[in-house]
Amino acid sequence: MSLVPYSSIASTPQIRELFTAEGHGSCARLIYSPNVARSRLKHVVAWWPKLKVPPTVTVSIMSLSRMVAVQQRCWSQLKVLSASAPTVAANHHRQRQGPRQFRWISSSSRAGEKLAVAKAVQKHDFNRAVSEAEQIVGYPTSFLNLRFLLSDEIANVALHLRKLTGSNHPLLKSAKSLIFNDKSQQAWGLIILLISKAAGHTASVPETDHDRNVGVLHSQRALAEVTEMIRSSHLIHQGIINLQSMDNAGNDLSGDSDMIFGNKIALLGGDYLLAHASKQIASLRNQDLNMLMTSAYRDLAESAFIGESDDQNSPIPSKPETPADTITPDCSLDELDFGDVQNNKEPMIIEGVMGHPEKEWTLRHVLGGGSLLGKSCHGALMLAGHPEDLQKQGYLFGKHMSLAWQASIEVQPFLLSELPLGATFSLVSAPVLFHLEYDPSIYSIIEKGRNSVEDVDYRALHHHISRGPGLERTRSLQSKHSMAAMKVLDRFAPTDAQAALQNIIVAMQQL
Repeated sequence: MSLVPYSSIASTPQIRELFTAEGHGSCARLIYSPNVARSRLKHVVAWWPKLKVPPTVTVSIMSLSRMVAVQQRCWSQLKVLSASAPTVAANHHRQRQGPRQFRWISSSSRAGEKLAVAKAVQKHDFNRAVSEAEQIVGYPTSFLNLRFLLSDEIANVALHLRKLTGSNHPLLKSAKSLIFNDKSQQAWGLIILLISKAAGHTASVPETDHDRNVGVLHSQRALAEVTEMIRSSHLIHQGIINLQSMDNAGNDLSGDSDMIFGNKIALLGGDYLLAHASKQIASLRNQDLNMLMTSAYRDLAESAFIGESDDQNSPIPSKPETPADTITPDCSLDELDFGDVQNNKEPMIIEGVMGHPEKEWTLRHVLGGGSLLGKSCHGALMLAGHPEDLQKQGYLFGKHMSLAWQASIEVQPFLLSELPLGATFSLVSAPVLFHLEYDPSIYSIIEKGRNSVEDVDYRALHHHISRGPGLERTRSLQSKHSMAAMKVLDRFAPTDAQAALQNIIVAMQQL
């Protein structure tokens, strides 16, 4: 509820009837009347531009339209819940659990109960969960904000990108995903700020580093921006293509001028973000944090050299080492420790991992992103002055959060009954690796992509995997890492930031 000049709209009957006034003077409190019909509001909003009123009132009217939309959604959800009330009551009686089972999120509940609650309540909207979380930490943290969009360097890169239009260079796809922030790119900076606010800070932090309006340190916000820059630079560098294989090295490339130019932009653009991130880390003047984030750089580089790949360095899964129709039991969290739980600054242990579906998948994605998010959460708690034990819990939270999200993404292509023409998916995704262990014969389809993964018959591969056990095992994998992240959150006191993180995890289960 906001304060706006009542005198600005008091003389306007079309607007005045939407509100009731409370108080007197030029700043009376305006209260929205829930009895207003949607048609009346539409009429007012359409007629509003004809008025000459202060911008604050216009903002209030636009907010009012969103309030009506929220109100309509709430009524529709209440109707659904009312219709399902007998079923909920029956389940409640059968399981003999307390009435809190069907609340949205309870910070005192166990991690497994929270995920069960998510399936009993209505489907949660991930975008809404992220939007609500952004309000808690002040503003979105994506590096693509005004400060970067208005800089000369980014403006020059955007100008050169226009020259690649029509060239089908992979950099264009990377740029599109970064600008439009699709669901394959997590709001990692937001997660870091939420875990920072949930944990709070100790009295040893200097007053100059405090942001009392939000409850997050200035240094933690800088680290969140650094994390997104590092992640984005890695994605941009992945847009570099290999114009010559080893067999054709030394040939004339004059006919590939567009591709050469795209490679230069991808290389220099990624290097610019990486250099800016390194400079910002150094400005925090924390040697331990510097070493921690440097090891995250190393992990990202190592992720490109795990297992086999085609000529464009697109990963190819290892050949399964188990007999056909064999399903190895799911690994415990202790079995998925590559030495990073005890000391996450040292290189990870990779012996005996390739060929085992769950271990290979976990190693690939911990190196390729989970390590960066985990170490950023670790660093955020380090900046807040927390003890080393809690810092390690921050690392585990970020690591499991990343893995749960990755599993959620990789399930999506196989929810379709048939793969659209021209669509592809990762050959090292969890459903592929799990099904490959169950049915090694499909490896003959994958082997056709040794020169280029584009030669793989993805529709045939999709047909086999969607009818095998890989999907169910991937959902189990996602649930395991989600509960591990929830378990870490239970160590923090109940706050709005903790609840926002829980809501994001719950929303991932419903994608």
